[in-house]
Amino acid sequence: MKSQNLTIPDRVLAIGAHPDDIELNAGATLAKWADAGSEVSLLLCTDGSKGTWDSDADLDKLVAARQDEQRESARRLGAVGEVVFLGWVDGELESGLEPRRQVASWIRTLRPEVVLGHDPWRRWRLHPDHRHAGWLTADGIVAARDPHFFPDLGLAPHRPGALLLFEADEPDHAENTAGFESAKATALEAFASQYETTLNLPPDPGDVDLARFHSWVADKLAEAGAEAGLASAELFKLIDDL
Repeated sequence: MKSQNLTIPDRVLAIGAHPDDIELNAGATLAKWADAGSEVSLLLCTDGSKGTWDSDADLDKLVAARQDEQRESARRLGAVGEVVFLGWVDGELESGLEPRRQVASWIRTLRPEVVLGHDPWRRWRLHPDHRHAGWLTADGIVAARDPHFFPDLGLAPHRPGALLLFEADEPDHAENTAGFESAKATALEAFASQYETTLNLPPDPGDVDLARFHSWVADKLAEAGAEAGLASAELFKLIDDL
């Protein structure tokens, strides 16, 4: 790893394709920063309406549940900033001008020092929402920093100091997450609608199931940490020339 541990930022914005993407990839880092006093905000690009294997599911109820879960997860992380839902249909996100305008608007409004998002350059990525959310993060930063993009927003330009890409094809930065393994797992527990599809938990997990899940999260953080000579870490591609 080329670098470790950014200076604790005052304000952070994490951008994810779906509810739970942020926590899965950066939950321990965000919990660490929130614990140190960072104002952490989350922006979700899609409504999560395809996040079930039940072909007969009530999708309106699923969308509402996933929003409630995301808010609760943010609370568990200690995120005291905004939780924003752009509401684009799950599986149909595009990195066009209107969603880029929305992302740029929120960057200018929240004025984060650090932005986190999906790595859009990751090879062989299957899910289109993850690709497009990554492009929206990168393109939104460019639009937010330069005054002649979307001047009708009436918001002053803002240039973040760093971009951390998670799910990175070539990670080169590690955030030490020792002591925040349980915080990440507890935040992920909020996503009950995703127990079967994403978290490999039964619909009504017992104490043994949850203990096993916490161990799994800690093991994943330990595996990542080993790549950086740390006991526990989340890995990113750092871009700090914005």
